[in-house]
Amino acid sequence: MTKAFTHLNRENDVTMVDVSHKAKQLRIAVAQGHIRMTAETIERIREQKIIKGNVLTTAKIAGIMAAKKTSELIPLCHPINLEFIGVEFSFSQTGVIATSTVKAIDVTGVEMEALTAVSVALLTIYDMCKAVDKQMVMGEIRLLNKEKHDLSD
Repeated sequence: MTKAFTHLNRENDVTMVDVSHKAKQLRIAVAQGHIRMTAETIERIREQKIIKGNVLTTAKIAGIMAAKKTSELIPLCHPINLEFIGVEFSFSQTGVIATSTVKAIDVTGVEMEALTAVSVALLTIYDMCKAVDKQMVMGEIRLLNKEKHDLSD
């Protein structure tokens, strides 16, 4: 059985989902993405030799700021009062992996915020390194985990 799209009303018009009847819960989402780049670019990032500055610190701040603005970027997202936004990076043999964890106590999930944080963090890495590496590719952006917990737990 196919699940109905929640952002369409009975007339198939786009609508924001009504969450007014839902109880607040602890919502957690983890997203991840990857940016592929040359070995030289990876090394320059590691050694903080990118002329625009500290790439990963700047990308972390950009990801956090983006998560807070998600409802302004994605038309049908609810504004959510976020309790925590974490953006972390690790190096792979082919580039940088960005992982975001977002938490809120609210009536709707935070997966869009986690995905937005990862996407903008990767875009920031791209922007800061594009003068050095014209072949970078962002991708594999996905939700790794989504949870909700009753506040009484």
